[in-house]
Amino acid sequence: MLPDILGRTSEDIQHHFKVYGIQMELAQYPILRRQIRAKMRQELFSKGIITVKALEAEVKEKAILSQQREGVSDPFTEEPESTWQERLDYVREQLTDFYFAYNVPHDRLEEIIQSVLAGRMTERNRELELTFNPELAPWYLLFAKGEEYESLPPKKRDRVQHHLQEILVVLIKGMISDRLEFVGVAKKLFTICDLKDIWQRRIGRGKIGGKAAGMLLARKILQTHAPEIAQQIVIPNSYFIGADVFYDFLSINSFGLINQKYKTQDQIRAEYPKILAAYESGRFPEEIADRLREILRQMGKKPLIIRSSSLLEDNLGTSFAGKYASYFCPNQGTLKENLAELMLAIRRVYASVYNPDALFYRQRMGLIDYDERMAILLQEVQGQSYHQYYFPTLAGVAFSYSPVVWSQRLRREEGFVRLVMGMGTRAVERVGEDYPRLITLSHPTLRPEATAAAIKRYSQRLIDLIDMEKNQFITLPAFQVLNSDYPPLKWIASKSDDDTLTPLSFLGYDLSPEHLVLTFDNLLRSTNFAPLMKNVLSTLSRHYQSPVDVEFAVTIPDTPRPQIVFHLLQCRPQSSTRGEVGQRVPTDLPEADQLFLATRLVPQGQVKQVEYIVYVDPVAYSQIADEAARREIGRVIGRLNKALEGRNFILMGPGRWGSSNIHLGVQVSYADIYNARALVELAIRQAEFTPEPSYGTHFFQDLVEAHIYPLAIYPEEPDDSLNQAFLAQAKNHLRELLPGDARSNSKYMKIIHVPSERQGQHLEIAMDGKKALAYFAGQEQPGITDR
Repeated sequence: MLPDILGRTSEDIQHHFKVYGIQMELAQYPILRRQIRAKMRQELFSKGIITVKALEAEVKEKAILSQQREGVSDPFTEEPESTWQERLDYVREQLTDFYFAYNVPHDRLEEIIQSVLAGRMTERNRELELTFNPELAPWYLLFAKGEEYESLPPKKRDRVQHHLQEILVVLIKGMISDRLEFVGVAKKLFTICDLKDIWQRRIGRGKIGGKAAGMLLARKILQTHAPEIAQQIVIPNSYFIGADVFYDFLSINSFGLINQKYKTQDQIRAEYPKILAAYESGRFPEEIADRLREILRQMGKKPLIIRSSSLLEDNLGTSFAGKYASYFCPNQGTLKENLAELMLAIRRVYASVYNPDALFYRQRMGLIDYDERMAILLQEVQGQSYHQYYFPTLAGVAFSYSPVVWSQRLRREEGFVRLVMGMGTRAVERVGEDYPRLITLSHPTLRPEATAAAIKRYSQRLIDLIDMEKNQFITLPAFQVLNSDYPPLKWIASKSDDDTLTPLSFLGYDLSPEHLVLTFDNLLRSTNFAPLMKNVLSTLSRHYQSPVDVEFAVTIPDTPRPQIVFHLLQCRPQSSTRGEVGQRVPTDLPEADQLFLATRLVPQGQVKQVEYIVYVDPVAYSQIADEAARREIGRVIGRLNKALEGRNFILMGPGRWGSSNIHLGVQVSYADIYNARALVELAIRQAEFTPEPSYGTHFFQDLVEAHIYPLAIYPEEPDDSLNQAFLAQAKNHLRELLPGDARSNSKYMKIIHVPSERQGQHLEIAMDGKKALAYFAGQEQPGITDR
């Protein structure tokens, strides 16, 4: 032994004796040593220390070298097959001992030996005794023991239930989520078989993230507690890229840990494009690329969506709705093209960890010190082919507790839905001149619009879908896509004739697509969509012990009776204003003491002691011809958000704030407004736009979680009012707060200091669920308490 270790360091010598120690210990088990070494190799493979392919290549290489040392000149002909196999077995055992000694604590060898010995015990002892620590054991051993326990007859299984529960908890915490509220529910529902399926679909290492966890838990709740409806519910064919692959990606590209979260907002904004560009050109570990290639082969030409699933997403009170990226991959090219598109989408999702909106949100929610890791949820897009297009019949977002009602008959606790045709992107984002169907599930057919003209005005006109021929995710006018040969048309559209809307009871070839209006009336009257949705939401919220927010898609097969297929895409605790109490709205105030009155889709609650009003003039804004100048208004709002931090202020301005269409309203994100107390959208008709209620969108989620009340005022309608004289006459304090922005923006926006205009008074906003009144009052206002 001495010549082998001369010239080595003390560390090398120590490892050499570790190898020798393993060999001496295994010599005590002459019959079981092969089985023990097989489990040692599984430990090496599962920890990523070496792959099966790499080990076998090294075994073969060293076996040939040993032949040469023994005088075999032709290694493939001079030695019998049995001798060659014996040589391979010997070298494999030596390499197993070597890699194990250098990379795995010796305690694991003892546990492996004990686990093998456990297999030699009597049946009774094997069933009842757990001979290893589940927290330290490799997962393959946990799965094997868990499957053994679950297969026992009921009486025997009861005796090991505590061991089975521990194994389930260890696997759930290691693979899915270690949030205690999640584990507490999941450990009662998931089986070893469920977890093994997730394990086999996981790529790389680490947890699968919040979005994937919520989807899987929701499905299991429905399967267990509502089996009668679970038959109509499916989740997409899914794969999970573990969170630790994110760090592998950083390492292989030498990106290091980009410490953006402690930088200033201006630095974060300025540097994000560079980070995105760097990530887009990054490469993946070879084994990850190989696995992705194999998944594409299995899925064929089915479109994919690559979704963020960070460890922070979808937690109670911090949904991260819309903060991280998701991308559609039509997947219609060659395998090489599809793989390149898929990996680019994953890189972009990884880069969104440093998205300014996400980082500011983390700062606001007290999560900035958390070591965020991004897992990926890779899913088959749910839908059906229609001509050259691919899309689901319906999609949307649903809440078990309605954030808003528009009639005393509606019951918030029975749920609320934003429904669109096609991809659900139009249901969760504030888009162009387009509207989803708003549904309260207590009275599904009761609309907020009263007339046929209003229904047509506030209906969906555009459809998001995948063009399979062009290999693109696109948006098209509905009348360009739909025709009378679309099987579910009768359930989703009505025919428009002048001032009337007629549901489609039958389809004829003379039906003109230009006369179709997406009302979803027949769906809500004649199918089980609404009862099914209510049942799904009530079951999930009961077992979450919290209101829930669900994203979904629906397909309606071409059958005589509609068979709703509900595709569950996401489930998370709902960000809700449920605890807010409606406040008494004063009825006897002079008009001069009122700033505005809103009567449509009003929440419950109040805002007290408003000191500043950030007001964007709707007329002046509509006259801005330069898009860059319009976008700059949003950036100024962001700087005011920072300058007014710690002061009570509200935002008022035209159109749809947060819309992707710069012409329809002020383009802001969460990062620009999170310190405000209310966002008041002014529906003053300019260039034919009117704000759409944001309820249920990701933008609305931002408002709720930041405790910002959304309000819409229609000054040209008889029930609403706006004190435009006060807004016009008030002094502009923009120069005092942001001197650098005042010169180019003062003609478009105004910062009003309420106490200066109203002799020490502040602005109060009272909301009772039907009306919202903003009025001027002194420091103390009887009957109104702070929230």
